[in-house]
Amino acid sequence: MGNQDEDIETLHLAGWDTRFWAWLIDFILVSLVLNIISNPFNFIQGLFSLDILGYTLRSLGFWVYWAALEGVYGQSIGKMVMNIRVTDRSGKSLRVPAAVIESFGKSFILPVDCLIGWLGMPGKKLRLFNRISHTIVVKTHYREPEGVRYIRENG
Repeated sequence: MGNQDEDIETLHLAGWDTRFWAWLIDFILVSLVLNIISNPFNFIQGLFSLDILGYTLRSLGFWVYWAALEGVYGQSIGKMVMNIRVTDRSGKSLRVPAAVIESFGKSFILPVDCLIGWLGMPGKKLRLFNRISHTIVVKTHYREPEGVRYIRENG
């Protein structure tokens, strides 16, 4: 009989700290783009706008950004930088409908999404909308293409 462990794929869940830095990178990039588009002559002031319409439009922008990039590539720019990606629970590529659901929580109600995940599912490294969409966030490694080897010189 073969070893059953050989048939099991190992996925390393991304830590909250790595996920936070990826989110922050995305937040800064998308905020700058949204602010430049909405107010090209005074885009810094828009970062601190708290009106409901502004919040809703900004959240829609984030939702489209995350759903599109994570639905197509499995990663936003922040996740690419931090070497993490969103997958289904078995580690396979994410489908767009799951990305749309998964992205909703972090776009509109991130504090509630995280708190329910941390308190209701301790140790699972899931937000509420990860659970609802059957997604996880895993660590990735940058790999050279097949047939290519990079030599890194010191200095």
